[in-house]
Amino acid sequence: MTIGVVTAMQCEADLLLRDMDVAAREVYCGKTIYMGKVGPKDVALVLCGVGKVNAAIGAQTLLDLYHARVLVNFGVAGSVRDNTEIAKVYQIEKAVQFDFDLTTVNGTRIGTLDECQENFLPLAVLPQSRLPLRTLATADRFNEDRADLRLLQTELNADIRDMEGGAVAQVAMHAGVPCHIWKAISDKAGSGSTVGQYRENKLRALQALQKELPALFALLPDGGDAKK
Repeated sequence: MTIGVVTAMQCEADLLLRDMDVAAREVYCGKTIYMGKVGPKDVALVLCGVGKVNAAIGAQTLLDLYHARVLVNFGVAGSVRDNTEIAKVYQIEKAVQFDFDLTTVNGTRIGTLDECQENFLPLAVLPQSRLPLRTLATADRFNEDRADLRLLQTELNADIRDMEGGAVAQVAMHAGVPCHIWKAISDKAGSGSTVGQYRENKLRALQALQKELPALFALLPDGGDAKK
């Protein structure tokens, strides 16, 4: 069974590539894919680029061409709530796309995909891991908009925001495969410029994530039967 890994940036991909025995490297649709092993497990990692469309292309490529039966997305992300800390790593138990809005058309809550009844998509988690569980909100924007922050905190009750995870979760839902998302916090809303924090703390967040990855990959089930 192949584990498919979706990463947005090279600095995130490098966290796993350092421990990966890379057997081959290919480029498909402009995305670089590395194939090899992490320990005894077969892994295909795609460097997809930032944003939801890039993440969806990368995830679907892993499913169609590399026959991934588990999808993993990891990387740095921003905090929108006080229950998360800079340079700490969290498992994501559910994800929503907060820039998807059909409220005026059918009255559904923000983030509810047209093919879904609920706005948050459930994710696979590793109950053996000590990492805390949090909720993720995804959108194609990195900003300091106060309206976005109110939406995330009050209506969606999200803890963390990023630009890829919700799209990977949607692809996994349609494919019927487990999806694991792990995020390290690089910036925190309400604590000054999030862009400035991101630049200052990105390396610390990446180092924290690199420290956790070996144990997380060791816990990934070979048969894709993680708790959902």
